[in-house]
Amino acid sequence: MTSTTATGLAYLSAGEALDAFRKLECSPRDVLEAQISEIDARNGDTTTGINAFTETMFDTARSAARHAENEYARCAADGETPPALLGLTVATKEKHGIAGHRLEYGLEAKRGHLADGDHPVVQRIRAAGGIIHGRTTSPEFSCATVTHSPMWGVTRNPWNPQTSPGGSSGGAGAALAAGFTTLATASDIAGSTRIPAGFTGVVGYKAPFGRVPGLPPLAADWYRGDGPMGRTVADVALLAAVMSGRHPVDHDSWGPNGRPIDFGGGVAGLRIVLSVRLGDYPVAPEIVANTRAVGDALAAAGAEVVDVDLPWTTELIRETSFAHFGHILGPAVAREIAGTEDRVSAYLRRIIADAGAAAQRYSLVDSLAMDARMRGDLAAAMDGADVLLCPTSAVTSLSADGDYLDGIDTPERHLTHYWESHMTVPFNVANACPVLSVPSGMSDEGVPTGVQVVGHPNDEAMVFRVAQAIESVPGLLPAYPGRD
Repeated sequence: MTSTTATGLAYLSAGEALDAFRKLECSPRDVLEAQISEIDARNGDTTTGINAFTETMFDTARSAARHAENEYARCAADGETPPALLGLTVATKEKHGIAGHRLEYGLEAKRGHLADGDHPVVQRIRAAGGIIHGRTTSPEFSCATVTHSPMWGVTRNPWNPQTSPGGSSGGAGAALAAGFTTLATASDIAGSTRIPAGFTGVVGYKAPFGRVPGLPPLAADWYRGDGPMGRTVADVALLAAVMSGRHPVDHDSWGPNGRPIDFGGGVAGLRIVLSVRLGDYPVAPEIVANTRAVGDALAAAGAEVVDVDLPWTTELIRETSFAHFGHILGPAVAREIAGTEDRVSAYLRRIIADAGAAAQRYSLVDSLAMDARMRGDLAAAMDGADVLLCPTSAVTSLSADGDYLDGIDTPERHLTHYWESHMTVPFNVANACPVLSVPSGMSDEGVPTGVQVVGHPNDEAMVFRVAQAIESVPGLLPAYPGRD
């Protein structure tokens, strides 16, 4: 164990906590109470606080922690192996519904709506002994890379409260960075797991399409997917194994459930292609420096690291992604808010309008051709390599309460849509590729930066292998804010 203080217990990794639980050195109740203390002291209100949760479930969590404590004592006496997540806290994204609890997606139109069943990832977390003690904030219908909504207010970055933790899984990233939870669930259709991981200094995984089961009908959208977040690569691999695998509710889901990801071996002898700009992204100098430092560290560890460029522009990526959103996401959101358009944010109305306009410019067949072009470009760039390495975002931060209706200004140029400041959506276009975002250092404004490790289709083990090597580089990230 790294610390026996209350704050230290709140920040134990999942691996450290499980080891201590099995040895009966501390109990799930100890860790839960330490995290509840952090939440009570630091989460604050919906306008000035971290504001990571839509709902807390402390009473049921305490009961589950007592049960887990008893189970560890029984397993120790009987020589049994406990379930994979027994006693670990998991904060679930609000969209991952829990039967009988509110499922509102941040939309006023959905206020008071209750889930009629558990989401598949909730089912699997509970079956593995995980303790759901809170549900995390997101923007309306998970359609922003900042996290604020009329229903839940502004979620702020624990590292710098003037900045956003990113989105749409911003509450998850903030909760992990603040020591409010050990693990968290997320989702990703344009970077919504990786962007908050990058801005909050944690690890986020976009699994290959279908690897983690979702709910129909939008589970069939080939840009999207649900996934895990945590403070270490090993923690994310643990939760990924629990969440992943074939499930009857989602017939696109595939592969084994519960099988650990084997990702040891280091990077000696691997070939890694490095793209700092992915074409013409206006990447901030601090992010360039941090990304190159990661590449240098991998080279020092024995990898062959080679620069590569891609024939992409942010305009091309914007047009490609919005052509897709125009035929699926935009109409889906419009259907959800029909008749209540005056009760949603101007930002969400802008997304629907932009998506609708793209659908007028491009047919669905056009969209498929645009996707195929980008996938082909990526395949060519990665030919002969084991992984691609690139930044997670091109900008160092976003304002916590910003709506960016007019796009975003960078020192290099104005971006029409602020989604162009994130380097994540190409790998939703190429959604068979597994991608991990891991910390790469800090910016001058005190906000973490991240890098993405992109693998070939379905090659999960390789991205975890390289990400673990990056994580082992000393000095990439100081202690989390608030940790003693």
